[in-house]
Amino acid sequence: MIQSMTGYGKATAELPDKKINVEIKSLNSKAMDLSARIAPLYREKEMEIRNEISRMLERGKVDFSLWIEKKDAEQLATPINQELVEAYYKRIKEISASAGIPEPADWFATLLRMPDVMTKNETQELSDEEWAVAHVAVEEAIGHLIDFRKQEGAALEKKFREKIGNIARLLESVAPYEQERVGKVKDRITDALEKTLSVDYDKNRLEQELIYYIEKLDVNEEKQRLSNHLKYFISTLESGSGQGKKLGFIAQEMGREINTLGSKSNHAEMQKIVVQMKDELEQIKEQVLNVM
Repeated sequence: MIQSMTGYGKATAELPDKKINVEIKSLNSKAMDLSARIAPLYREKEMEIRNEISRMLERGKVDFSLWIEKKDAEQLATPINQELVEAYYKRIKEISASAGIPEPADWFATLLRMPDVMTKNETQELSDEEWAVAHVAVEEAIGHLIDFRKQEGAALEKKFREKIGNIARLLESVAPYEQERVGKVKDRITDALEKTLSVDYDKNRLEQELIYYIEKLDVNEEKQRLSNHLKYFISTLESGSGQGKKLGFIAQEMGREINTLGSKSNHAEMQKIVVQMKDELEQIKEQVLNVM
């Protein structure tokens, strides 16, 4: 079964003092294009996370986020470095006295604006136990995204089968007009010779020229190749995931045969059928970009 490159996954893990949130989403891309936003405590594991995402998802424009929600209200508040505040207070008073500069009217506001007074001193180290819990959440989020991709892939496969079936039916509808086209070509040429130019002509030579002309307009090879491409597209669909680029190449080859069929048709109804084929193929090409 094919997979779409579009997907979304989310997971959470609970610890006594915090909740770990993991979110990952992906869109189509020719290669792995990974953007990661990771809480400071877990940044030492960033390469491990990146390698795991690349291995499991293979391709896509991937956006990964891991953040923490602390449960304790006191932990949510930005801490104030009391010792540093007192040191700044003492130093400012000394400078004010020695230089004769008035002391600040609003001491508290002044001190809170001083460097590093409200800086979080994150000295906590990531324990193996906490990382094990966070890692499970990362794997779970990636798993949900893969499930999403499979669901989208099933929808894409259904769409592709429908479009390929439509092109196959249109290809079959060409046959009645091929023989009709031969008679019309002959009538047009003889009419031009007899009525418009009013000249005598060698009917045997005319038949020879018609055969040569009709052979140049023969589309049997194009029809056979297009039919083979349609079958190959379906068999590639059924061969598993990771076939997006291959399906794209097959769609290009289908387009070449359809274009040649149109240029050789020389018949209004056949050209209409070719236009319908191109419309179906264009929808395939658009959706193939989303296939892994």
